[in-house]
Amino acid sequence: MKGYDRYAYEPFAVTVDLAVFTVRGGALHVLLIRRGQEPYEGAWALPGGFLLPRESAETAARRELVEETGLSEAVVAALHLEQLRTYSDPDRDPRMRVVSVAFTALVPDMPEPAPEGGGDAEQARWVPVGEAGEAAEAADLAFDHAQILSDARSRIGAKLEYTCLATGFCPPEFTLGELQAVYETVWGTPLDRPNFRRKVLATPGFVEAVPGAARLTGGRGKPAALYRAGPATALHPPLLRPTEGIQK
Repeated sequence: MKGYDRYAYEPFAVTVDLAVFTVRGGALHVLLIRRGQEPYEGAWALPGGFLLPRESAETAARRELVEETGLSEAVVAALHLEQLRTYSDPDRDPRMRVVSVAFTALVPDMPEPAPEGGGDAEQARWVPVGEAGEAAEAADLAFDHAQILSDARSRIGAKLEYTCLATGFCPPEFTLGELQAVYETVWGTPLDRPNFRRKVLATPGFVEAVPGAARLTGGRGKPAALYRAGPATALHPPLLRPTEGIQK
């Protein structure tokens, strides 16, 4: 632009960081990578990296997720990324001034091969959030990723109350028991099964029954009916987490 001095301000970089969650084995897991270069070489971190000059933040997030974790392009392309917030502390990166746009994403527990490190990541793996949190308290997560992880987990827990986000943890077809397990895992508290079922089925567009489909879930009971995510995005009324004890 004529008359504008592009060098009038000190340059800085923009990165993306991703807190990607799944539920497996009854526990909430987050996808972490082990850094293969300085700064923080050998430390665990959230996947992410620098934006390219002609790239949007969301495009960069999907590219970095493929490059650093080995998740397939098809899986990553289908992910619903939600922008969490921007982290801009001047000293958050020892290399230079770096502003990071953080995203959260949810994936069902997938049978595809385990994630593998790539790019500048030596290793990638799913880590139970409890372990990741303990690592964060010990300052073992690189940069300010402990704070990003904490913020992302809080955001997901809150959004389960008033959106249909929980179905993002489920396979395309799921039982109400599997959906309830997502809430119990993320919130860390048991829920009353009949009450949960009643609230889910009474919420328009939350889930849709799969005609004639059922799944054996163990025990001697009859197969459980299968559902898929419905068209709704918000829950009216919200499905509030219990403040103590089992939800009534």
